[in-house]
Formats: sequence, C-alpha cells, structure tokens
Amino acid sequence: MQVTIDKNSGYCFGVEFAIKMAEDEMENGDRLYCLGDIVHNDMEVNRLSEKGLVVIDRERLAELRDCKVLIRAHGEPPETYKTAIENNIELIDASCPVVLKLQHRVKNAFDKMEREDGQIVIYGKKGHAEVIGLTGQTLEKAVVVMDDADLEKIDYTRPVTLFSQTTKSTKGFYQLSQKIEDRIKLANGEINEVDFNANDSICRQVSNREPQLQRFAQVNDVILFVSGKKSSNGKALYQVCLEENHRSYFIENESELDPEWFQSGDKVGICGATSTPMWLMEQVKSYVEGLEESMLHA
Repeated sequence: MQVTIDKNSGYCFGVEFAIKMAEDEMENGDRLYCLGDIVHNDMEVNRLSEKGLVVIDRERLAELRDCKVLIRAHGEPPETYKTAIENNIELIDASCPVVLKLQHRVKNAFDKMEREDGQIVIYGKKGHAEVIGLTGQTLEKAVVVMDDADLEKIDYTRPVTLFSQTTKSTKGFYQLSQKIEDRIKLANGEINEVDFNANDSICRQVSNREPQLQRFAQVNDVILFVSGKKSSNGKALYQVCLEENHRSYFIENESELDPEWFQSGDKVGICGATSTPMWLMEQVKSYVEGLEESMLHA
C-alpha cells in the first residue's frame, strides 16, 4: 500500500497560534486555565492537560480569582471579558483574527438591524464556542440556524442580515442563503421591499480545503479522515471526502481502523480537520504501514 498524508490538512493558523500560546505560557510554570477545550480533538486536549493546561467552563470562570485564563481561537462574548476584569483574571487572548473581525462585523450589523427592526441570522451550530461569541455581540438576539427546521425562527417580513460561523461548509451557506431569499419572496409577494444581506464569512483557509480535499479523495483508493467527533469543521470536510470517494472513513485515532477497509495495492490517503494535529495523522500513517506488514506475512 502507498500511504500519503494530505499536505494541506492539519491545524489552521488560528488553532496553531492558540496551542503555541498555551505551551509558551506553561513553560513559565504558572497554572494556566483554558475556557473550554482548546481544540475539538480529545487526544490533543489530553496531551496539553498532561503539560498542565486545566480546562474550565464558564461557571468555574466566575469562581476564579487572580489567575491566568487562555481564550482559545474560537473567541468569546463580551461577558467573558467583563468577568475577567471583575475577578482580576489575566486573559491570554488567542482569539483567531478572522473570528475577531467577524465579531466586529456582527456587532456593527446588529446595531444597524436594531435601528431598522431587523434580524441577525447566524449559520452555525447552537452552543458551538464560536457561535456563543458571535451571539454575544447581539445581546443574544441573533437567530442561529443549522437546518431547515431552524428556518421557522426567522420573521421573513423584517430585514435579515446573514453571517456564517467561520468553519461551516461554503456549499451549505449558499444553499441556506437561497432558502432564506426564497422565503422572503414568498412572504412578501411580487413587491418585495425586505432587505436581505448574505455575508459569506467562512474562513478562506477552511473553505479552500474543500476543493483540495476533493482532489485528494479522487486520487486515493481509501481515505482516512482523522478528526475529533466534536469538530464541526471535521464533520463538514469529511462529507466532502465521502461525496468523492465512498471508501472514506471517519476516525478519531488509529484504534478505530478496521483491516477490512484495505486491499493490497491500495493508495491510502490520510487527511483531517483544521483541529487535527499533524502528529496524530503521522501516528495513523505508521499504524496503517504496520497493517500492511501484517497483511504481507499473513
């Protein structure tokens, strides 16, 4: 078997930057808390916890005083910064610049929508860390839409400004945008004076991976997509692979591999999400190469 790791897979710069900041802080020996999992990959979270990174939730944050807390790449709502000031917490802010820019755009659009009796709609997963940060810019008034059932939450007789979580599928965003536009026309008839602004706020480092993965999935016989089960980006990118290659498998680590997936002479491609560390994909590659040795001597 020929085993190849996709050179375009692995951490986006935002996640890489956050992990580097965490490791640099922990080198000083100070206890470092992290508000939520630093990345949606359990194996990387475990690796960093062994180095001393303590994952906390918002309830625990409210109880902490006089310490250091890392804000991960996903960003945080204004309330988190307010709590930090009140509790004398030093924030190590590793928010991704792309996310921070989007928060600013959502805040400005929300102020405008408030004046015009409009709505902010966010294409994303309710409860996702980045989405919490975005809805926080709207005093929690934003409508979060993930699927068709969520479309019922929108009032199509009022102005709508749409944004997307940065790690969502580009294809999914434009499909959703069209559905909203169609419903606005349906609700308002021929004379449609309702404003609709769709803002493609998907990170280009993420969206550019879709065509790259399509090509990678086409040139390999088997695709092993390595990602944490909680990764929204991982689920979206895995679907890209599956559409191109039916022999695509979603795994969290090498323990989930099944020898039945492989045949002698297969070209095996290993790829992953923006939250998948390269060391984990290398580990999967070594395991697959070990399987080939077993197949040869069987």
